[in-house]
Amino acid sequence: MAETVVLFGGSFNPIHNGHLIAVRSVAEQLGAARVVLIPSANPPHKPAGALASAEDRLEMARVAVAGEPGWEVSDCELSRAGPSFTIDTVAHFRQSLGPDVELCWLIGADSLPELASWYQIDALVEMCRIVTAARPGWETPDLTGLRARLTDEQVRRLVADMLETPRIDIAATEIRRRVREGRSIRYLVPDAVHGFIHAASLYSA
Repeated sequence: MAETVVLFGGSFNPIHNGHLIAVRSVAEQLGAARVVLIPSANPPHKPAGALASAEDRLEMARVAVAGEPGWEVSDCELSRAGPSFTIDTVAHFRQSLGPDVELCWLIGADSLPELASWYQIDALVEMCRIVTAARPGWETPDLTGLRARLTDEQVRRLVADMLETPRIDIAATEIRRRVREGRSIRYLVPDAVHGFIHAASLYSA
């Protein structure tokens, strides 16, 4: 049986317990023993000014999963010039891990209809398995845009790979706002991330 590796990219600004709980749930459902978190250096859909530095976001991800068996953090996007396109990152892991590994790229449910605007999405869905972390009771959105870019079989696979994960309503924007206001973020982020944010004075007013 091929090894399954879950790849989870994001700005992680900051990484929080909602991210980690969803990824663990997906990894367990897929039987994946390996999870790779991939902080984006320059997410194409987010203004760079709103982000903590790439180095700080990378370190927060590292301390968040330190000591967790099978979990690791990749800096592959930080050394790449220009926007962080998912297909380039998946191609990097396909080349480094070989053709026999099942690569699963994890997205949030709100990103599923947005796939229609992703760079080379038709090639991406053939290069890896795109898995959507869906909240309990979440319904499939209008996928008209995707059907214009993908075959019926590709859309069917995307819908089949919607996995229910625990409903954890934690948002990075709320965490940053609480820090600016001097309010506690304990229990929203791992203790090590909480300590790093405080020590580095991230997100302060």
